[in-house]
Amino acid sequence: MIRGFSFLLLALFLAAALVAAAQQQEPSGNPPANAAPDDAVANPARPTVSNPATLTPVGYFQFETGVLAAWNSPDVSSQQNLNEVIKLSVSRWIELLVAAEPYAHSHASDGPTNGSGDVDLGIQGVIHHGEGVNPTIAMSYFGRVYSGDAPDLDIGSFRNSAILLVSADVKGFHYDTNYLFNEVVDGAVRRAQFGQTLSVSHSLYKKLGISGEIWHFTQPFLRSNTVGNLWALNYNVRKNLVLDGGFNRGLTSTSTRWEAFAGFTYLLPHKVNLH
Repeated sequence: MIRGFSFLLLALFLAAALVAAAQQQEPSGNPPANAAPDDAVANPARPTVSNPATLTPVGYFQFETGVLAAWNSPDVSSQQNLNEVIKLSVSRWIELLVAAEPYAHSHASDGPTNGSGDVDLGIQGVIHHGEGVNPTIAMSYFGRVYSGDAPDLDIGSFRNSAILLVSADVKGFHYDTNYLFNEVVDGAVRRAQFGQTLSVSHSLYKKLGISGEIWHFTQPFLRSNTVGNLWALNYNVRKNLVLDGGFNRGLTSTSTRWEAFAGFTYLLPHKVNLH
């Protein structure tokens, strides 16, 4: 039931995006009147744990799709999953988000299982628009609307999450840092979880870039902490399409030991009429 809802929700968002794009097509094969301008550039959050404070271009659906393989996590010996985030900025101040894990194959002590992860809905608002070294500052909120049955990795899953996001550019380097305040639940017990992330990215050559990240989350039910070091490469195929891949190394005994991931960010190149 939950897995079916995850697929249905993602399918509805995708269908809405495709229908909106089709409605913008001009007859006789002419380019759409509102085709993506030069500034309609994808703004990937994946594959880092950090999310950017800056929003996606207003009126364009952005899809962030990926696969992840993890080994030696507290609850599973291994897991492979699919993950999806869909974003739509309705103004230069507000962005709507849906995040889901439609499928996960896990190996635990009781054998292999197939399931799905949580479905979360979110909203992000910019508090201050910056430029260059003057940072952009934003706040976001995510709430879980359906609970998945797939085992969690080291960070776990939240019922509610509030995030402070800061992004800026300094001497050719871009950084995103997040401060997370999560409500995590185990049965009838609720605990606060805190997290901090710092991601720094830099262009290597033309369309190729690299990102390095350090992140930390408390693990209130394990009375421990999970810390990871992530490295990723990205390749900008076009302004609206970015490919990525990389790995994460856990640094504590209760961290997932290794994670490898790959995916892409795609900004649908047709603007949705929001009026």
